[in-house]
Formats: sequence, C-alpha cells, structure tokens
Amino acid sequence: MWIFLLLSIAVLLILQVRRKYSYWKRHGVPFIQPRFPFGSITPVGDRVHSSQLMARFYNQLKGTYPFAGMYFFTNPVVLALDLDFIKNVLVRDFQYFHDRGLYHNEKDDPLTCHLFNIEGTKWTNLRRKLLPTFSSGKMKMMCPTILAIADRFRTAIENSISDQNEIEMRDFLARFTTDVIGTCAFGIDCNSLENPDAEFLKMGNKIFEVPTSRIIAYFFVSTFQELSKKLHIKAVPEDVSRFFYKVVRETMAYRQSSGVQRNDFMNLLMQLKEKGELEGSDEKLGTLTLDEVVAQAYVFFLGGYETSSTNMCFCLYELALNGEIQEKARECVQKAVAKHGGLNYEALMDMPYLEQCIYEALRKYPPIANLFRSVTQDYNVPNSNVMLPKGMNVWIPIYAIHHDPEFFPEPELFDPERFTQEECEKRKPFTYMPFGEGPRTCIATRFGMMETKTGLATLLMNFKFTKSARLEVPPKFSTKHVMLTPVGGLWVKVEKIEQ
Repeated sequence: MWIFLLLSIAVLLILQVRRKYSYWKRHGVPFIQPRFPFGSITPVGDRVHSSQLMARFYNQLKGTYPFAGMYFFTNPVVLALDLDFIKNVLVRDFQYFHDRGLYHNEKDDPLTCHLFNIEGTKWTNLRRKLLPTFSSGKMKMMCPTILAIADRFRTAIENSISDQNEIEMRDFLARFTTDVIGTCAFGIDCNSLENPDAEFLKMGNKIFEVPTSRIIAYFFVSTFQELSKKLHIKAVPEDVSRFFYKVVRETMAYRQSSGVQRNDFMNLLMQLKEKGELEGSDEKLGTLTLDEVVAQAYVFFLGGYETSSTNMCFCLYELALNGEIQEKARECVQKAVAKHGGLNYEALMDMPYLEQCIYEALRKYPPIANLFRSVTQDYNVPNSNVMLPKGMNVWIPIYAIHHDPEFFPEPELFDPERFTQEECEKRKPFTYMPFGEGPRTCIATRFGMMETKTGLATLLMNFKFTKSARLEVPPKFSTKHVMLTPVGGLWVKVEKIEQ
C-alpha cells in the first residue's frame, strides 16, 4: 500500500515538473532546454560565469523573438533579446516592472531591505529620501576625503614596488575602495591599505566570494521567496550582519555624544534619521529607522567597495596591455591637474579621455552582468499573443548586449574612442547600460565615477603599468564571485614615474 502511494506521488511530481518545463513550448516562445532540478542554469560542477552563460543563450536565440524562455529551478523566466522589449521593461512600461524580484526579509534579515532590493512604494519613498545625498554638491563635499585616501594609496604602491616591480593590483584596489567607502559611508578609518587584515576588508571579501553552498542557498531563496521567509532564512551571513549593526551603532553613538560631524554618508543618514531632512534644505523627506540606516550603509559599502574596484581593475588591466592608450590617459590626467592647480574635484571632472577609458572598461567588463526585473501585474507583450503573469522574472543580459558586434564592432577590442561625444550620440539607446537604465538606474553613479577616477588618476600620475608574465590574457572570470572577477588577480609590472 505504502509503495503504491509513494510511486503515485513520484509519478505526480514527475508529471508536474514536465508540465512546468513545457511552459514556454505551450506558449510558442523559443526557450533554453531545462534540466531538473536547476532548470536552464547549473549552479555546481563545470560552470562559467553567469555573464558568459547568458551571452551564450543570447547569441543562440537573438533574432528569433523579442525574448526567450528559461527556467530557474522549475520557474519560467524571461531572457530579454530585443532592444524595444528592453525599453518597455525598463522605461516605457515601468509600472509593470518596477521591482527587481530579489529576496529581502524585513523581519529576519533587515540588511536585505536596502534600496537595491526593496519594492513598491517602500522603494519609491526610500529613493526619494536618499537621492539628495548623491547630489553633485555632496560629491564635491566628500572629494577631499577620497583624495586624502588616494595619497595613502600612492604611498602603499610605492612601498610595495620598492621590494619588487611586479605586484598584484586587484588586492590594492580593493583595499583602496574599502578605505574610501569605510570613511565615506561609516566615517571610520579602516586603514586596510596599511593593514590587509582589516575587518572591513574581510567582510567585503566574505560577501562577494560565494562558496557553492551559498550559491545553492541563493538559488533556493530566489526561487522560493515566501517559503524562505516562513523558514526564517537569511541571505546575509550572521557575522556580517552583526558587524555592520555594531559599526553603525557605535559610530552614531560616538557622534551624538561628542558632537562630531563629518562630510560623509553617515552624517547624511543621521540627519535623515533624526530630522527627516538634510541640512541646508527645506524639503521634508521623512525619517529613517535604525534598520533602514544600517541597510543603506551596508549597500553603500557593497556598491562602493566591489563595483569600483572591479572597474578600476579591468581598466588598469587594459591600460597595461595597451601602452599608447595608457599614455594618452596619463596625458589627459596631467593636463587637467595642471589646468586646475592639482588633483582636485574640478580636475577630476575635466578628464574626458580617462572617462572614455572607464566607460569602455564598463562596456567590456560590466560589474553587474545582468539586470533583473519582476512582473508586478499581468503584462501583455506588445505585438504578440504572450501574457507575462505577475511574479515572473525578466533577465536583461547586459554583458551579452555590450559584446554584441551589431552594437559594438569587434567587441573584444578595447577602444575608448567608442565613447567620444560623437559616438555616444550615434549609439542606439539601451545598448550600453553599466549603471542600469530607467527609474531604477544606479543612484550612486556620481560617487562611483568619482572614486574610480580618483584611484586611476592617482595611479597614472605616479606609475607606469605593463603586462606581467603572470597576467592571464584574456582574463578568466571566477565563478565564485558575483561580480566579474579575474581568476588569479591582476599582476602587472609597475614603474614609478619620476616627477
């Protein structure tokens, strides 16, 4: 009797899975063949980075339909293939796609409830409160702090090359951005440039280097979000959560008791928490809770630490391989510094060719390789008979689009001339989206660019970089990292430029 019952249940489950996996076929949409239990994506075994996997799917099915079908576990997922469809999702029909569909758990895992993850009116209200903290005026105010850290960055490189001329720059870049974001987001001198064992640096590495067990857990919470909440599953490791709460509480308590004020994000977040408005503004934005302050400080750290260091890493990688481009970028920096009387905010804003190099590195190696959106209400796809139901996820393959030869001829060639003003004006919209696009575009783009330009300008003013024998060309991307990360790091030869 029990054997018959178990066999019956097994048969019913198999039939259910088969029906799930026939979803796109029934709707007449081209799709990537799934394999149970993970669907179209295998999180373990012989893997490639998700950027390259989505590019493979994109190249396989582009031109067949505005989008393709995939499966995440047994859930059908949309892979965007057409620029007009992407425009609908990100801008034109934003009201149907205003959420990212990412896991967040306000009760058990409040650090996940930051601006990048949250949805609906909560996202709208929080973005309105935080947007003024990223104004150009606030960036100019923070610039001297970043420049002071850049000077320590230069000293750390000088000390390292006094012993050897080949160094691994990815680690130095991560330490630089850790010190920048630790100071600007938390008002704390992390000192990771002098101390590679600094706690902030350890936390950053722990967050972004994802072991297989956490990848599988991420797949689970992303697919079964409501069940994960009922099971009280946390996406942020417990020790990471404790660390950031401790840092924020101690920083706020010290400043309140001592009356210390600094030109950083923490000061701005404290103003919002205590008064609901920023000094010098009459706009009532509304107060933030402690959980909201910690969550936003946490996501500032994530964005300022990893994306900027990754962008600088790949830009420096290309400059080391392309000496003429490196020299042209150096001349651009030197000209701006001479014109504005030193490396300052005005000089950083007047480095067009360095910006072109950064933008081209972002094209070739976008830190966020795929954008995610969730269908918030049933959506009838224009010019088709397909309806995307509420709750379905849409993936937009940024890396694949950035490497499409239709939009960027010879996509593997590093060519900053793609980003002259004339070329940018000719480019099709939605073919270049390193910061996202539409209302949910990255709120901290100005800060990220200022941090990146400061780091690269400091390096180019003081050092010359060439390829090391230990540098892997082309780079292989680590499958253990969420962001694009080169396996083996960034080994280059470094020569000090005599001033």
